[in-house]
Amino acid sequence: MDGANHFIGGAFDPGLGTRTGPVYNPATGEVAYQLHYADRATLDRVCEVACKAGRDWGNSSHARRIGVIFKMRELVIRDTDILAELVGKENGKTLDDAKGEIGRGLEALEFAAAEPHVTKGEFTRNVGGNIDMFSFRQPVGIVACIAPFNFPVMVPLAMTAMAVATGNAVILKPSERVPGAAAHLSKLWTEAGLPDGVWSVVNGDKEIVDAILEHPAIGAISFVGSTGVGEYIYQKGTSHNKRVASYTGGKNHMIVMPDADLDQAASAFVSAGFGSASQRCMAVSVAVVVGEDTANTLREKVVALIGRLKVGSYDTKGADFGPVVTAAAKKSVNDAIERAVQEGGELVVDGRDLKVEGFEGGYFCGPSLVDNVTMDMHLWQEEIFGPVRAFMRAKDLDEALDIVNAHEFGNGAAIFTRSGYASQRFANEVEAGMIGVNVPIPIPVGYHNFGGLRRSKFGDAHMFGPDAARFYTKMKTVSHRWPDPESVDQGLSMSFPSNS
Repeated sequence: MDGANHFIGGAFDPGLGTRTGPVYNPATGEVAYQLHYADRATLDRVCEVACKAGRDWGNSSHARRIGVIFKMRELVIRDTDILAELVGKENGKTLDDAKGEIGRGLEALEFAAAEPHVTKGEFTRNVGGNIDMFSFRQPVGIVACIAPFNFPVMVPLAMTAMAVATGNAVILKPSERVPGAAAHLSKLWTEAGLPDGVWSVVNGDKEIVDAILEHPAIGAISFVGSTGVGEYIYQKGTSHNKRVASYTGGKNHMIVMPDADLDQAASAFVSAGFGSASQRCMAVSVAVVVGEDTANTLREKVVALIGRLKVGSYDTKGADFGPVVTAAAKKSVNDAIERAVQEGGELVVDGRDLKVEGFEGGYFCGPSLVDNVTMDMHLWQEEIFGPVRAFMRAKDLDEALDIVNAHEFGNGAAIFTRSGYASQRFANEVEAGMIGVNVPIPIPVGYHNFGGLRRSKFGDAHMFGPDAARFYTKMKTVSHRWPDPESVDQGLSMSFPSNS
């Protein structure tokens, strides 16, 4: 099976490592296959191949590189059903949800086609002394992208499309839980005309991640995942003189004002809170409702909508979301619910005893809702990557903003209101990188920058958008002068150069 292997030099390869790990079907709990884990010797081999291939690719014309990007977009569209099936089997999300993430991944390819525009340099004629000055961008060389389990197609494409377009050799390390989609993307890049060695995939766990962080041939690293791991990658990667962009956890709050359309707010909270079994870094985790009457009315509407949700396997017709990704993830969700109750939360909807007929061994969690959550509770303090959501109550907008800004994460935040004043204050004062006004999941489109604030991001770069082009390129500034061959040498001068 292709997904069980690495992709090196244009071919699937088990590598030199001896370790393996299981890939599960989360709907059944069964092992689908064993994944070969890469070791440092395998990475050395990958980098050796990538160095030569990347150098040639980086020197190729923009027209050639963008032609591959256009073709890759066509192939991803053609194979959407195949990719969605792979995502569903290994991640657990429904086919419709998987196709949605693939569509967002296409945005990254579409923006990458604009690479010649976003990377073009500057020119100034005669800055002084008949010296012309210009700048241009070149690829970093070899870049590594460490992707999460929750978006097996969208995030790898968001990370790598611009890296390929700007002329880098790319090493993708997908999550060891969901390697199948990365394997299929490898086939598509080859079919699109990308030269062998420009795109590589290495599978594994912390061992290969540490090797990537330390390898001298790798110049830049992009990561998406949990905060603890992301901070580790940022600190260790930068200590080895690499540029690192690390996109980490979120605890995304949704403020609901008394003047909001509560039907709209309830629908937004349920869809953005429970979609993908809540395994999204931009999922709405907490509704911060202003006013007791507003909270009581919204809660009634939310509970009614939760009651209509259907949980099932990725290919179950009409399923709203599937299982969480591992047995450990299911236990973490159930433990969080139990702790919330012990700490004084009101368990309004309990999804812990969900049974899905025919999938008794799967990692299914039903939707759960806890009301009267406070800032001293674990359920507010920690990112819970599963379908348990929180209701908090605030007396006014000031208190609601204080709750949002007190959290260590600042990935995204939303407000539902009809008030221009409230929305303007929210946008100006909330400490989050991506903001929604009557929009529950404010994920920017592919030509805008994606990234949070505070401990939701380490490093200055952003994913998607123009910042991706800057991250994957290095700037050179050239001062040049071509003197008149008939001119007379002015002699030696020891003064500091000036442009006068």
